Amino acid sequence: MRLFLWACLLSLSTYAQQRYTISGYVRESGSQEQLIGVNVYLPGTITGTTSNTYGFYSLTLPAADSVTLAFSFVGYGTEIRTVKLQKNLELNISLEALGRQLNEVVVSGKREADKVSQTPQMSRIDIPVQQIKKIPAFLGEKDVLRVIQLMPGVQKGSEGQTGIYVRGGGPDQNLIILDDAPVYNVSHLFGFFSVFNGDALKSVELTKGGFPARFGGRLSSVLELNMKEGNKEKLHGEGGGGLIASRLTLEGPLKFRKSSPAKSSFLISGRRTYLDLLARPLIAAQSNGTSTGGYYFYDLNAKLNYDFGQKNKLYASGYFGKDRFFFRDKGTSSTSEGGLNWGNATGTLRWNHLFNEKLFSNASLIFSNYQFQIYAKDSQTNATTTNQYELRYTSGVRDWGLKYDVDYFPNPQHALRFGASTTLHRFTPSAVVVKDSDIDRFSKEIEAIDNVESGVYVEDTWKPTPWFKMNAGLRLSYFKAENQHYLRPEPRISTAFMLRPDLSFKASYARMNQYIHLLSNTGIGLPTDLWVPSTDKIAPQQSSQVAAGFAKDFEKQGLALTIEGYYKNMNNIVNYKEGSSFLLIDDPSSADKVRWDENITSGRGWSYGAEVLLQKKTGKFSGWIGYTLSWTQWQFAELNFGQKFFPRYDRRHDLSVVGIYEISPRITLSGTWVYGTGNALTLPQSNYTAYHHNTTPQVQYTQTGSGTFAPVISNPPFSYGRTVNDYGPKNSFRAEPYHRFDLSLQFHKKKKYHERTWELSIYNLYNRRNPFFYNLTSRPVFDANGRPVGTQTALQRISIFPIVPTLSYNFKF
Repeated sequence: MRLFLWACLLSLSTYAQQRYTISGYVRESGSQEQLIGVNVYLPGTITGTTSNTYGFYSLTLPAADSVTLAFSFVGYGTEIRTVKLQKNLELNISLEALGRQLNEVVVSGKREADKVSQTPQMSRIDIPVQQIKKIPAFLGEKDVLRVIQLMPGVQKGSEGQTGIYVRGGGPDQNLIILDDAPVYNVSHLFGFFSVFNGDALKSVELTKGGFPARFGGRLSSVLELNMKEGNKEKLHGEGGGGLIASRLTLEGPLKFRKSSPAKSSFLISGRRTYLDLLARPLIAAQSNGTSTGGYYFYDLNAKLNYDFGQKNKLYASGYFGKDRFFFRDKGTSSTSEGGLNWGNATGTLRWNHLFNEKLFSNASLIFSNYQFQIYAKDSQTNATTTNQYELRYTSGVRDWGLKYDVDYFPNPQHALRFGASTTLHRFTPSAVVVKDSDIDRFSKEIEAIDNVESGVYVEDTWKPTPWFKMNAGLRLSYFKAENQHYLRPEPRISTAFMLRPDLSFKASYARMNQYIHLLSNTGIGLPTDLWVPSTDKIAPQQSSQVAAGFAKDFEKQGLALTIEGYYKNMNNIVNYKEGSSFLLIDDPSSADKVRWDENITSGRGWSYGAEVLLQKKTGKFSGWIGYTLSWTQWQFAELNFGQKFFPRYDRRHDLSVVGIYEISPRITLSGTWVYGTGNALTLPQSNYTAYHHNTTPQVQYTQTGSGTFAPVISNPPFSYGRTVNDYGPKNSFRAEPYHRFDLSLQFHKKKKYHERTWELSIYNLYNRRNPFFYNLTSRPVFDANGRPVGTQTALQRISIFPIVPTLSYNFKF
């Protein structure tokens, strides 16, 4: 009898524990774009998951006659489905964009899975692309990196620059990836625009700390951008033109049979500036037709994909962009020309494979190439000879990579990820070629350097109790540098403790290693900066970051508030020694090769502070307020006499206010106001005149009439003076605070098959003269009678952007 009862209880227990899996893809209705980060959950509970980078989700639940699932995503209507769960189910969902719905959407119930307080991940910000397009644009160009600069923890560079400095890190410490491919130089027009065309992007996500183990190779942040896949239902296009550039994007299905649904789609997006076309007549008029020159940039995004069914999908995507500045001057007896070019090329081939309803994988073949070149030619011709001179300087980095990632969803309490990657780097730090009629040819270069960087990782998002969640993982990174092998473990953990249903306390720790470095003389991210690897002499950079804070959701108001504090220390960060140059040119008569790692020094860095972000992503009024209080210090044994100093972009206070108001379906008003403590600069504190006395005369011998040689002093002893500046401690001067207000007004006109938008944007509305750099000038000083009595040295502020209005036109069809 007891055995029978025990068997019955075991049977009932087995039935009660029977579990099945609901899995599938979440797509956008009207285009079939797969949506990233869609919340899939049981309403009224914390049980749920999110779709991965390819729109796939998997949720394992106890068997039931009726299970209700909610699918929600910012900017889309919530989809509610009720299913009978007596076996594994395949459930693909299409979400309708709110802007496309004809009637008002009423969502009942609570959307717990949308809450920022519910996720264990911290220090992460995702920005809807449609929100980016509504923010005021500089010169009519919607720029992802300019929007990223408005977030707390991200310091802006100089006036107009798109460089980002995250939690005290330099521009090289940001891992910027486009469809899995790293982008090494993200600047057009010397940093005033980024290479990312917003019309081609599907998602933008920035992680500043608490990094998941799947990311590695940089110290400060990960900026992950994913391109659209292309509309699978109909041909769609959008584009526009601004003050300096125009763009066009086309996407649509590729059908092999008209009667069957499209399994393939394409996207192609191009942009080009016309500054060179505008400048050409002016240059020709000023030079009487003897000179030509100009500047332009272009970029091209392309993507193809093919759907083999539920189990397999193939994607091929690429980016190609180039900047070119050039001039040519042709005279009667001389010709000179020169310029500089730089550009990126990336390519990614990805294969998605679904093993079963719980196991998803992606394999990627990745290519990235960045090249920079300066060139100059000069030719002088006279009656008998022609003298020629040519200088060519090149630098770059090229990658080939393989990456394999697996997502495993055993149950609602665990979401496991693991994978491996390897990258073959080829660095060309500098190569200089000089051709001259006198020395024939001179070549000084550093040979191409090949390195291998690899990593394996495992991470798990675990929910052991309703009030505690965590993402824990370990990454093991490897780098081969000449005769040195670096093998570094990188533990990661991020946790969330639920204090209330809408309030959580979060904490994280992450260790990161960086095996490649960017050397810069300017600090403003010019293309002349050099990418170089770690060597036997230069160890990898390493950082450890801890962060803690609170996340609070205000459901009725649609607001999310995060408050975080962080502390980060950095080891083996690199910088040029005083007086070093990236060109590595000293004496053209010597062909000795120069090691770049003999021109740099290693040091330490510290950064700590607090960040506040109050954000509203949806509704007629949306936007955010972000504030950062931070301190950053660097220390190098060979700089500033070994004393700590504030790097250029240390910024004590940084405040951004962004507002977007939908006045009506036809009119959108938006504005941004930013304030930041001035940059830390090194300026002369005084100057003096130093005299040099030459006591060695130069003697030449001249033949006299009698055939003898008489000495003649051609350079008698003399003294001369020159002005010498005394700079004092490094970066001891603090520039004036930076602030400005931008305003934008968009007018939309929608018809059945197309939409057009006119936008008037004003950059720096109240004409604030923000400092770009400072210059020392001397001016005479007069007495009361107007007589000069001496000179006075004054500090002159140089500004480059006053109030700048721009009218642009955008269209969709």
